[in-house]
This record gives sequence, structure tokens and C-alpha cells, in this order.
Amino acid sequence: MEQLHKPVLLNECIEGLKIKPDGIYLDGTLGRAGHSLEIAKRLRSGRLVAIDRDLTAIEESEKRLAEFKDRVTLVHGNFRDLKSILDGLSIDKVDGMLFDLGVSSPQLDDKQRGFSYMADAPLDMRMDMGESFSAYEVVNTFDERRIRKILFEYGEERYASRIASSIVRRREQKPIETTLELVEIIKSAMPAAALREKQHPAKRSFQAIRIAVNDELGSISDMLSDAADRLRTGGRLAVISFHSLEDRLVKNAMQAGEKGCTCPKDFPICVCGFIPKLKVITKKPITASEEEIKGNPRARSAKLRIAERI
Repeated sequence: MEQLHKPVLLNECIEGLKIKPDGIYLDGTLGRAGHSLEIAKRLRSGRLVAIDRDLTAIEESEKRLAEFKDRVTLVHGNFRDLKSILDGLSIDKVDGMLFDLGVSSPQLDDKQRGFSYMADAPLDMRMDMGESFSAYEVVNTFDERRIRKILFEYGEERYASRIASSIVRRREQKPIETTLELVEIIKSAMPAAALREKQHPAKRSFQAIRIAVNDELGSISDMLSDAADRLRTGGRLAVISFHSLEDRLVKNAMQAGEKGCTCPKDFPICVCGFIPKLKVITKKPITASEEEIKGNPRARSAKLRIAERI
């Protein structure tokens, strides 16, 4: 039975967005509509635009949001294209945007999607099943240097070199086709002490490969800049990330919108022409309570940052 997706930091997101009944909002990562449902409930004459790369998520969410179809527009697309999506809907400015950068529980629990290192499945990891590029291509066609770079930069995996080398040696015998094959290779490359750590030994590598397959990080900074441009004055931007690399990108992008002046520190006045777009509301990220983590262990690593358009 498919596990019901529990939206993380739900109350904190809704409170942070300061939803107005007549406002226009965008959920850039619809998932199974956990956050979108709560936004839609609070709208009267307002509108919600919800985007997802996963057609299955769109189809399932359409059922869940049926009661509010008069105020919700579902879009199959990528949040990096939010400007063109809003233009296509003749929406100039919005009152709030939410982005949950994690993989939803149904995606993780669907064995055929290949996101989980706990179940055997084809090496896939595509958010958008219409795309042809998958984890299989990363693992079986990228050279050792490129795999090492992905594991180290996207997964912050300290054994990236050993794992990349093991992957390349193994695929010389035959293609690596399933998730548990990859897990076994990763484990075989790690020292015994690393295998005894609390975190699953394949977690960082799977995270890194998923990011590479879906080009998740390359668009975050630009997307947040575009999002800030499309917010009304006083509009809120809320972003949930799930690992330190994502969180740094979100933090840096928000700070750039607030304090992006490029003039040398000893200049008496700004001459670069920077105009602040954002005020960072969360100086430190909001994290899940112990009560939420107990009911939804996947919330443990979630970090929410909020900024306001000025």
C-alpha cells in the first residue's frame, strides 16, 4: 500500500506565507498537494498555481484538489520555468511562492522510480518520466572523474573516489541495472567504520545521482531570483531544502537578494547600482519539531527559509 505523503513543516509554511484570501500564490513543487491543499483552503477569490515535473503527481493532486478546482491551476512543468509559466497564464505578480525541494513519499515508495536505496528497482530516479536521461546513464556511461565529482559535490560523499572507482570496475563486467546492485557496490567501496554509521551508506550517493539526473541544483539560484522578481511588495518566498548543499544555495540566493552589493567594503557609498529585492525573515532555518519527526521521520533533515519582497 502506498504511504500517504505528509507535507513537511506544513504549519510553518502556511504561517510564513501569510496567505491572503484574495491573493495569488504559486506552489512550485506540487508533489501530492499537501501544501497546496492548505493554501487552497485559505483562498476565496484568490488563485493558486501549482507546478510539478511528475505527471503522476499532477493526476493524483487533481483528485485531491477537486473541491477547489475553481481556484487552482495545475501545470505540468519545471519550477525553473516559472516566469514563462506565469506569463502564459497572464499573471504578472504573485503574493507568495513555496518550493519544497525534496522527493515526495510516493516517489520514494514507488519501487519502479528507483529513488530509494532500501528497495530493489531499475536505476531510474527521474522526476519527469517523460525525460530519457536516467540514473542508469549516469552510473553506466559517465567516466570515473565525472562520477567522482558528482558524488563529492552533490552528495558531499567523502569516499567519492573509492565509490566511483568501484562503479567503473563493476560495470566493465556488466551494466549496473538496479538500485540494490548499486547499493552493494557502494558498500563494498567503503571502510567498515563507515558502514557502522547511523546514516545508510548509500544515502549520500543516491542523493548525488538524483540531483545530477534531474539537474536540481543548477536552477535553484536563478529560480529564486526569478521568484523574487515576480513577487509583489510584501509577498513571501518560502523554500524547504533537505540537505546542506541545497540549503546553502537557498541561503546564499536569499542573502544575495537582500545584500547583493558587489562594491568593495571600503567604498563609502554603493556604486554598483544594487537595489535590494528581499528581506530575509528567517536568520536561521526553521526545522521540524520532535513531534513532527516522530510522525514523519523524513522531516528530520528539512530546513525552511523565508524571505519577503521589499
